Amino acid sequence: MTIPRLRTADCALLVIDIQTKFAKHISKWDFLVANSAILVQMANALDIPVIVTEQSPQSLGNTTAEITQHLAKNTPVYTKTRFSAFTNDVAAQLRTLNRSQILICGIEAQVCVLQTVLDLAANGRQPFLITDAISATDASQIPAALRRMEHANAISTGTLSAMYELLQDATHPKFKACLDLAKRIQY
Repeated sequence: MTIPRLRTADCALLVIDIQTKFAKHISKWDFLVANSAILVQMANALDIPVIVTEQSPQSLGNTTAEITQHLAKNTPVYTKTRFSAFTNDVAAQLRTLNRSQILICGIEAQVCVLQTVLDLAANGRQPFLITDAISATDASQIPAALRRMEHANAISTGTLSAMYELLQDATHPKFKACLDLAKRIQY
């Protein structure tokens, strides 16, 4: 049995719909935003490409500033109306990047995140669910959504666990930068 291990050369980070208008409605919004921002900073430090989606931003606003302030200038931000973030644009970007392992953070666990993960898995990608950076309006929906995604071969992990798996060794040149990020992870 092959056990999927995170590798920086195979990873991309997909930030799903963490938009300003959701702030008052999402369970543990502050934790979601803080950990997602840490993931973006980690991805930048480890040269992992970041892709951002926004659900109907004309009515739901744009990605929250706590995340956008850390995005590289060339980070693609794709507008969508589908619930799945695996749009034609995102699929094309992942093909261009040649990334098979997709770190997932965002909202909502039982809607956009779930449908994205199902589409990623159906299209030969290995989703990694960063569970401390995924949320929903109704937190009681999250466990069932995670189980459903795990049945579709998604792998649940946390921000800290994914970070250390990607680093692999304390001698990694970006270890100290990531250690500083690790100290800010919200639980």
